[in-house]
Amino acid sequence: MALVISLHILAACIWVGGMFFAYLCLRPVAADLLEPPVRLRLWRDVFTRFFKWVILCIAALILSGHIMIALYGGMKIVGLHVHIMLLLGYSMFAIFGHVFFVPFKRLKLAVAAENWPEGANHLNSIRKLVGLNLILGLSTLIVASAGRFI
Repeated sequence: MALVISLHILAACIWVGGMFFAYLCLRPVAADLLEPPVRLRLWRDVFTRFFKWVILCIAALILSGHIMIALYGGMKIVGLHVHIMLLLGYSMFAIFGHVFFVPFKRLKLAVAAENWPEGANHLNSIRKLVGLNLILGLSTLIVASAGRFI
């Protein structure tokens, strides 16, 4: 159980921490300092690296989460906070899937074509969805850490 919960927490920290850093630290600086061609290439390359980690984290979260539920006795036994974590987690997975397959794919195509206005529109879509996922991720961390005490 210690290994499974450690993997689960590590995966959540990598994903949510990465979104926090990208959204609140890197994004404002990149917007202030970089012209659109450089900024859009930066984000394409950052997302390419980060999204590989996110996919790995999602797999780890799903696997470890369901293992823990089984070890605790199943969905009928676990508390409401676990059900809320599942709802939030699967919502985050779905949002990430959309980001990865729609605006990120379009961002890469726009950057390759050097269509900076279109690339900026797709980056803005990604920004909004990452912001939403960050809120969901932080909420999930609160539920995970305090949920059974509420």
